[in-house]
Formats: sequence, C-alpha cells, structure tokens
Amino acid sequence: MAPSSESDSLINATGNPSSLLLLGGTSDIALAIARRYARRGGLRVVLAARPGERRTAAAAELGTLGCQVSEVDLDARDHGSHAATIDAAFADGDIDVAVVAFGILGDTEQAWQDPELALELAEVNYAAPVHLGVLLSNRLKEQAHGVVVALSSVAGERVRRSNFVYGSSKAGFDGFYLGLGEALRGTGVRVLVVRPGFVKSKMTADLEVGPLAATPEEVAEATIEAVTAKRELIWVPTPMRFVMSGLRHVPRPLFRRLPI
Repeated sequence: MAPSSESDSLINATGNPSSLLLLGGTSDIALAIARRYARRGGLRVVLAARPGERRTAAAAELGTLGCQVSEVDLDARDHGSHAATIDAAFADGDIDVAVVAFGILGDTEQAWQDPELALELAEVNYAAPVHLGVLLSNRLKEQAHGVVVALSSVAGERVRRSNFVYGSSKAGFDGFYLGLGEALRGTGVRVLVVRPGFVKSKMTADLEVGPLAATPEEVAEATIEAVTAKRELIWVPTPMRFVMSGLRHVPRPLFRRLPI
C-alpha cells in the first residue's frame, strides 16, 4: 500500500486532521490538544478512557465545540481488552492523529516499597502503552498514514531518586515510541515524542510547582506545531531540552545531591 493518502496530505498541508484519537481521553493535555484542533472545524474525536463522569463531561464539551464525538472504553491494565479498544476506535474510519496520553504518577515513596503500586505504575505507564502502541501502529500501517503523538516526560531522560519508579516507566515508554518511529519509517506513519517538564494539571495538583513549569495548553500548542512541522521529538518548554542535556552528563555523586 502506498505510504500516502488524501487524509495524510491534509495534515501535512494544513495541519488540520479530520479525525483524532485520544488514548487517555480525560487527560488535561490530550483535551487541550483536542480543543485546539476543534477550533479549525470538521473534527471527529474518539475519546478512549474509562467510562465515568470525566469522560462524559469531556465528550459533552467537545460536542459544544462542534466535534463529532464517540466514546470508547479503555482499561490500561486489562490487556485482553486492548484489541477491542483499538477496533472500536477505528470503527468509524481512519484516524489521522492518535495521542497516547494516559498514565499515573502515584505516591513516589510508596511506589518503591509497595509491590502492587509499583506493578500498577509499570503496567499503566509502560506495558499498556507498548501493547496499545503495537495494536495502534498495525492499524495505521494498514491505512498507510497517520501520526502517533506519545506524551512522554523529561522524568524518563535521567531517572531521579525522588520519583524513580515513575521515571523508569516513562524511560521505557519514551524508548519504545522513539524506536517505533524508526520502525515505521517508509510506511506513511509518523511518531512524535513529546517530553514536557512539570505540567500544571490534575495529576500534579498536590505537588509543588517545578521549574520551567508549563500548562496543558502550552504543551498542546507546541505539540500541534510539531505535528504540522513533522517533528519527531520535542521538549516543552523548549529550554527544558538544554536543562536535560546538562543533567544527563552530571556525575552520579553530584547528581544525587541536586535538589530535584
């Protein structure tokens, strides 16, 4: 199958996809991305998330913005349900942009001492995104176009003592989607890995705001610009790239003394 289509050329030429899949449809960043695309009109959105008030409210909001919205059940830890989730997501046609946005932070100190919480973090933040990512990429290869946006984190670039269970799961996530982008070259499907720093969202509401903090809207704006520009990897905000570049080379004895 040729790695191009009318839908793909629409994204490349105007930056305006006709269909958007949110795997993690109640994520603040994912919804901010959907709102921005919705302003351009003619958008079909598939919200894949656990059923409940948050998903219902998100669907209603996007409906008021003129989107055609469908809701699909997603349970990250129920691996046996993932194929049905992806099938349902594609039931109404091709997907132009798919955002992998689900994840949990957990209690950072409890996570390395509670085996069940550690397992949950590993499954939700790494195993499920890998499983769903393979299922998703297989469908996108069949349609020969599309963009996967993987919402990663700078926490995975150099794992810190303060949140190493979470950070290790994001390191695996990040590595998988970077590799997936390489594997998909020539198929018409692209992968964009987004590495935000601290994001002021529901997930971090109880945490002290970190340096170079961003809002979901700022991450969404940078993500959409990167999709249009066919980027493969971005940091949000941009200066975070240089911060992490420096931190990656700090000797371990010094790194453990840093207040991060």
